[in-house]
Amino acid sequence: MDRSIIGNWKSNGSLELNKIWFKDFQENIKDSAISSTAICPPYLYLDQVFNIINKANISMGSQDIDISNGARTGSISIEACKDIGCQFSIIGHSERRTLFGETDLTVREKLLAAQEKNMSIVMCIGEPEEDYLSSNTQDYLFNQINQTIKNVNLAEDFTIAYEPIWAIGTGKLPKMHEINTIHKYIKDIVQSTSKNSMVPKVIYGGSVTSENAEELFKEDCVDGALIGGASLNGKEFAKIANQFLNKGL
Repeated sequence: MDRSIIGNWKSNGSLELNKIWFKDFQENIKDSAISSTAICPPYLYLDQVFNIINKANISMGSQDIDISNGARTGSISIEACKDIGCQFSIIGHSERRTLFGETDLTVREKLLAAQEKNMSIVMCIGEPEEDYLSSNTQDYLFNQINQTIKNVNLAEDFTIAYEPIWAIGTGKLPKMHEINTIHKYIKDIVQSTSKNSMVPKVIYGGSVTSENAEELFKEDCVDGALIGGASLNGKEFAKIANQFLNKGL
């Protein structure tokens, strides 16, 4: 499964809205674009969503995972996510870091646990606005990458989502050429830092909509998108996936 266009629903959705989302998505998605799409609903809706999309060729992922199972009240284990139909998980989202105190070490532990149990990973990294404005983006990202994947044998489908913290939900994006430059930098650093010299897929996140996605996907080093708010509308999400299908044409 390609998983280039990923919708992160965060803590949104309802039993009824999820059905409406899928109807709107189906009515607007091009058949050849479906296989590149994936969605990450809240945990409580995973079972419902899996039953809805099971025959539709859409991947389903978890928004986060825990490093273990057992006596860890409130945590969601990798085994449980896989058992209910998740093919991958997001880790390291800036909201997990900011709101729940997760560190690069936490993210590394989750990455290692996931790889041990054959769970595919989309790892989020991104800089605060002050680092962007002071031209410190590359140093900030280097530290995140170094602390999380140094000397790790990365799986072939390991993906990084570059999400500038200041761009999430604000409607602001870096310039397109800046995004492309950073994506290339991330690929280079991961290749030189990982134990097996892995060159990852790098997707972009942060205020992606159907109005800016087409221009974004023209950039050589942009391999897809992790979409928040715009993914809550099935028609809008389908539009973005259709635009990605035309990448390079």
